[in-house]
Amino acid sequence: MGLGLIATRALQRSSRIFRNPNGGSTYFLRTIVSTQELNNADAATAAVQPDLPKRDPVGGARIHFPNPDDAIEVFVDGYPVKIPKGMTVLQACEVAGVDIPRFCYHNRLSIAGNCRMCLVEVEKSPKPVASCAMPALPGMKIKTDTPIAKKAREGVMEFLLMNHPLDCPICDQGGECDLQDQSMAFGSDRGRFTEMKRSVVDKNLGPLVKTVMTRCIQCTRCVRFASEVAGVEDLGMLGRGSGEEIGTYVEKLMTSELSGNVIDICPVGALTSKPFAFKARNWELKGTESIDVTDAVGSNIRIDSRGPEVMRVVPRLNEDINEEWISDKTRFFYDGLKRQRLNDPMIRGADGRFKAVSWRDALAIVAEVMHQIKPEEIVGVAGKLSDAESMMALKDLLNKMGSNNIFCEGNGMLPNADLRSGYIMNTSISGLEKADAFLLVGTQPRVEAAMVNARIHKKVKATNAKVGYVGPAADFNYDHQHLGTDPQTLVEIAEGRHPFSSALKNAKNPVIIVGAGVFNREDKDAVFAAVDTIAKNNNVVRPDWNGLNVLLLNAAQAAALDLGLVPESDKCTDSAKFVYLMGADDVNLDNLPDDAFVVYQGHHGDRGVYRANVILPASAFTEKEGIYENTEGCAQITLPAVPTVGDARDDWKIIRALSEVAGVGLPYDSLGAIRSRIRTVAPNLLEVDERQPATFSTSLRPEVSQKVSSTPFTPAVENFYMTDAITRASKIMAQCSALLKK
Repeated sequence: MGLGLIATRALQRSSRIFRNPNGGSTYFLRTIVSTQELNNADAATAAVQPDLPKRDPVGGARIHFPNPDDAIEVFVDGYPVKIPKGMTVLQACEVAGVDIPRFCYHNRLSIAGNCRMCLVEVEKSPKPVASCAMPALPGMKIKTDTPIAKKAREGVMEFLLMNHPLDCPICDQGGECDLQDQSMAFGSDRGRFTEMKRSVVDKNLGPLVKTVMTRCIQCTRCVRFASEVAGVEDLGMLGRGSGEEIGTYVEKLMTSELSGNVIDICPVGALTSKPFAFKARNWELKGTESIDVTDAVGSNIRIDSRGPEVMRVVPRLNEDINEEWISDKTRFFYDGLKRQRLNDPMIRGADGRFKAVSWRDALAIVAEVMHQIKPEEIVGVAGKLSDAESMMALKDLLNKMGSNNIFCEGNGMLPNADLRSGYIMNTSISGLEKADAFLLVGTQPRVEAAMVNARIHKKVKATNAKVGYVGPAADFNYDHQHLGTDPQTLVEIAEGRHPFSSALKNAKNPVIIVGAGVFNREDKDAVFAAVDTIAKNNNVVRPDWNGLNVLLLNAAQAAALDLGLVPESDKCTDSAKFVYLMGADDVNLDNLPDDAFVVYQGHHGDRGVYRANVILPASAFTEKEGIYENTEGCAQITLPAVPTVGDARDDWKIIRALSEVAGVGLPYDSLGAIRSRIRTVAPNLLEVDERQPATFSTSLRPEVSQKVSSTPFTPAVENFYMTDAITRASKIMAQCSALLKK
């Protein structure tokens, strides 16, 4: 372009041409403006960059600057934003409050950059760039709303929809589908593709994940999740070009305990929930934020219900506990909530059969029998799924009857509840990511606490942290050294005679995790003494780091020990004449006298019912409000999502009514009053959603003269999918369990 033409165009932009309407001369008028503001250079700069309104990051995200000196400034649509060095363009846009469309990008997975939906325009770049894979540079000017960026996204969307079937009316993802939303927001109003669409054969990934692979857009999120988070190499990309498809390398099922999470991360309807298929639309469901109680992790969940029925369970974001993943047991156990439920109070007749009675009659019989039994022969057992309020009420009732023989399943008969640091995860679940060496003692985190195992896998994959394991042969999804099967190995490590001792000694932040299965060993005190010695010799416990942890198994264990549910005798059940089972199905009653009177209070007709004389129906955790403390000592609350079944009542209400009938009324009539009582015993349980660290370390434990035995450690969980009354009643868990045994 010549200089003369450029000058002419510049003149035309600042000039006006007037023609005489009578056909006369044409006047060329150029206006020259001179103002005080334009003569002032600072004022001119201010006029070019006006004060922009403050924007909030997408999703309320907070930015952490590891090193403030490394902060860089970029401009998103003219808006200046400071970000840490190393962030991508997409992350910078999110900080600036601009939501960039994406399919393949996920902030917890590696960057693939293969969907090209996140294209933006960057100044001085010859073509649009993929913002998820482009690192942000100082002074970079990013434009997200230009015609070029819009046209690029429209083109990408047209290619994605080219082979995508029009399944929306019959697709379970409908209503919560990224492809639907982004097609409406960024796509064209019509497609130009008139050829035959391709189709792909569906894959069988097991009883949990339903596949319709024709809908797949090859974003590879599921492949990266399986490899990087679940730690299994089950999924991969096969073929190339239009023949590309996701599948398993050989005909096999997806064997991970976290496989259900691919349902959440799949942006389309290719991977959906098989048990939930064609059951409900997401806009029909009522979501209730709650807590998972199938293990001691306390994963944050949302219970979606329709009317009186739980339809599905999905994860909630909690960076400190479960991030945004949940285990398959947490996600799919819900069908057990409507099977084998106890609806009415029942009494066993002389013929051995149960008959339904009123609450008044059932409580009257229980109260009458309680008064006929000596106080030392009354025993109470709290189950795995008991909340803190009900355990407090049961303890107070038995204390008023003169008995102190009460304990919780899984804690053993004489647990050491004096030092809180001796039974919680002192490092915290998220704190495991700071460790660089792990010693696992008698625990298999993959089946005992899948989300804790995911943290360990994440750390091992990122930094090659060393993992030593003492226990029976187990299947781990990360590199580890099997050091031995019995506690003698611990003695060798404590004395520095074992090769793994050097790995612990050289570690900056070593972690020891003891499984809760140790509580049931006869030599548990000696095992904990050996672990304390290892911790002392290897700087595991310091003022700035506490790497000595216990991994609990059940949701009730931590709160039970905080509340002091410890029996006076380890043989109390052998001489008991009255046993109150509050949801306790796995307690060993083989030595219980034949003439003992057993009351079972629970929500499922499980193992405890077979020995019961009276059954009192209780509400499940999805039907009540209750406090649960997880393995790291963080108290959380469940909220009622659905109404109770039949004539069932909350656990603490049943105990309160029984105390009234028995003439030893408890001094509380509401949740607020019972929590005031808890405050006097364990105030940390009322600090909801805040982890309360232990005050004293385990170094205060008294010395023990007991020697460790040569008895090998045994698995604490035999079947991952069936661990409590609800999961044992679940048909979905039964299918998974059958596949596990093959």
